[in-house]
Amino acid sequence: MNTLAEFNKMRTEAVDYIKSQVKFEPKIGIILGTGLGSLVDGITMVGTVNYDRIPHFPVSTVESHAGRLLFGHLKGKPVVCMQGRFHYYEGYSFQQIAFPIRVLKALGMQTLIVSNAAGGMNPNFQPGDIMVIKDHINFFPGNPLLGPNDDTLGDRFPDMYEVYNHALIRLAREVALEQKLRLQEGVYIGVTGPCLETSAEYRMFRGFGADAVGMSTVPEVLTAHHQHNKILGFSIITDMGLADNMHPCSLDDVIGAATKAEPKLRTLIAGCVERMEV
Repeated sequence: MNTLAEFNKMRTEAVDYIKSQVKFEPKIGIILGTGLGSLVDGITMVGTVNYDRIPHFPVSTVESHAGRLLFGHLKGKPVVCMQGRFHYYEGYSFQQIAFPIRVLKALGMQTLIVSNAAGGMNPNFQPGDIMVIKDHINFFPGNPLLGPNDDTLGDRFPDMYEVYNHALIRLAREVALEQKLRLQEGVYIGVTGPCLETSAEYRMFRGFGADAVGMSTVPEVLTAHHQHNKILGFSIITDMGLADNMHPCSLDDVIGAATKAEPKLRTLIAGCVERMEV
C-alpha cells in the first residue's frame, strides 16, 4: 500500500498527463460497464486518452472493456466517460480500483454516474430491465478506504446515509416516466467474482435484501462518496438468479443482454444528464 505522499504524487502525475493531452474540465463522470461501451454514442468528443498511456493507471483486462477516457459534451454538459473499469477479480487492489475515481475528481468531476450489468434476484424483474440503484451491500473482502485517510479528500469515517443521491434518483424516475421506460429500483450487492453465483448464494443474497448482484461498482461508489461526489447508479438486469429456477448462463449471454438493453439506458442517462445542474 502506498503512503499518502506517494499516492498524491501518483495522482498528480496522472492528472498532469491527462491535462497535457486534453484541455477540458468534466463535471460529470460516467463509468460504462460490461457490454455498455457504446453508451458514448451521442457525446460530442473533445478528446480521448488510453489508459495504458496514463501514469499509474490500471489497464482493463476484460474482453468487453475498451480501456480509455473519453472527454466531451453530452446534452451540452461536460462529461468524462470511463470506457472500461477495473475489477477485484482481475487481481487489482481496492486502491488501484479507486485510483481512477480520485483522478476524475481532481480533473473536476462533481457527479458520478455508474452503470453495470447485473444478475437479477428480485422475482419482479426480468432480463432487459433497468434498475436504478437505491442502496448497496458491500460483500467484497475489503474497502478502498482502508489505510491512511487523506482528510483533504474526505472523512475518516464516512456517513453512509444517501450514498446514492435521492434527488438524482427522483430525476431518473421522472425521466424514465417521460420516456415511457419501466424503471426498477433496488439494492445492488457487490461480490468478488469471477464465478457466477450458486443457487444457494442467490438465496442468501436475496435473504440479505439484495435485488441484483454484480462484480463491480461498490468500490468505485465508496471512493466517490468519500470524496463528496453525487452518485447515480444503474444496473442492466442481464439474467435472472432465481434460486429455485436456475438456468445456465455465460459471459456471451450477459454481454448480449446488456447490448440489447443498452439503447434504453443510453437514452435514460442522456435525459438525466440534460437536466442535471453542473
